[in-house]
Amino acid sequence: MNPNAAPPILPVPNAEVPAQDQPRRLFLKQLAGAGAVALAMAEGLGALPEAAPRAQAAEYVSRRPAPADRRFTSPAVEAEIRRVAGLIADPELAWVYANCYPNTLDTTVEVGLAGGRPDTFILTGDIPAMWLRDSSAQVWGYLHLAKDDAALQRLYRGLIGRHARSILIDPYANAFARDPGAKSPLWWVAQDGTTMRPGVAERKWEVDSLCHVVRLAWGYWRATGDVAPFDAEWRRAAQAIVATFRTEQRKNGTSPYRFLRNTTNPADTLMLNGMGAPTRKVGLIHSMFRPSDDACVYPFLVPANIFAVQALRWLAQIAGTVLHDATLANDALALAAEVEGALARNGRIGDGANGVWAYEVDGFGNALFMDDANAPSLSSLAYLGCVPRNDPLFRRTEARCWSTANPYFFAQGGHEGIGGPHVGLGMIWPMSLMIHAMTSDDPRIVATCLAQLKTSHGGTGFMHEAFEAGNPTHYTRPWFAWANGLFGELVIDLAARMPRVLAVPPALRPG
Repeated sequence: MNPNAAPPILPVPNAEVPAQDQPRRLFLKQLAGAGAVALAMAEGLGALPEAAPRAQAAEYVSRRPAPADRRFTSPAVEAEIRRVAGLIADPELAWVYANCYPNTLDTTVEVGLAGGRPDTFILTGDIPAMWLRDSSAQVWGYLHLAKDDAALQRLYRGLIGRHARSILIDPYANAFARDPGAKSPLWWVAQDGTTMRPGVAERKWEVDSLCHVVRLAWGYWRATGDVAPFDAEWRRAAQAIVATFRTEQRKNGTSPYRFLRNTTNPADTLMLNGMGAPTRKVGLIHSMFRPSDDACVYPFLVPANIFAVQALRWLAQIAGTVLHDATLANDALALAAEVEGALARNGRIGDGANGVWAYEVDGFGNALFMDDANAPSLSSLAYLGCVPRNDPLFRRTEARCWSTANPYFFAQGGHEGIGGPHVGLGMIWPMSLMIHAMTSDDPRIVATCLAQLKTSHGGTGFMHEAFEAGNPTHYTRPWFAWANGLFGELVIDLAARMPRVLAVPPALRPG
């Protein structure tokens, strides 16, 4: 299925059930046969799974929309596509990169005005709503180009403003409608037992939603020096972020947030009448859902709390330097220090040189170790800028995540990577491979990740939400802009950091 062919929402194979009328986890998988695959290593740089499908040279025709049909065009992005593609020796890899990197701009961006100021709304792809997390991550890979591209600057100003207005509608919501006065466009939220305000598409409380918003605002400011987005409205949204994090420490044992959904899937609702599992209040921030939109087992989601510590410090930099608001800056820094201390006391499994971060804890001493491909994950902490790349605690944790100690680490048929419960067992998320490659300094690991990614597109020329280990033509979400953008980000990172991996095509060794 060509994700560029259907504006703005993709159809799916079952014509009786349109994509906008299906929950995220129920989108139909694209199925096709594939033989067994075996991963080989060649020339120290990695290799493709041998029986995996790959496009033929004659098929390397751009899958992008025609220029007149693209939703947004950036001269700097077009130049970057040409520059980096010219560094890639493998024609199929270059083709996938050129399709994926601009996919958010080509297919998901809507620009306009709100109150005379730029306004940008960004779809996730095949779902007609804007997730705070996804929209922030989808455009992260263009930040390094924004300083010299007026079109991109307008996009970022509009998105930062839209984020602020969305948070002021409801800081607990994870997704928003295009029209801030409209009901949710998502049918599956219609009977949710929570307070749904106009403009809210879904109201799953996820700490990382607000963290991603801050990360993008800070990243844009650092990349461009532009202070235009940071107006009184943004200040109020920043104050709401800090206040919501404090409220969700639940030091007095209460919260205004409740969420219930009538569903047979326990990951889509919360226990105890919508409050979630019990916790001992230790200073950590409760996150009732993970970045996958699945409910937490234990409400202290450790990678989200680590992300919150860094996001609060970024927020404090903007508050102090741009807004000249010492009160907001100091409040954010004080909360960051408090959460950091609570993490040190409660967020780990094991001690000293054997310790690793837990994935979730409850403050009573119970801990869950696993990892989920969605960022923030334990594996993504260095990529997100929350910890140094060489931090020993992070490296021990990452190694455990990429092992059978993680129940959502899958290795089969020449593929290995991390998935999560969201789409089922045996399904690897390409996102996990991209982040693993961007946080690795070992060319063999990087090239092996790249080789697996090259085989995961199932002949479409695009990345997907997940693919079956050993059968990459069985995948979910043919139009998933975050994964596409992250793949482009990976290739640009490698062009600067490990150009030889791109300059030497992944080789095959006979089975």
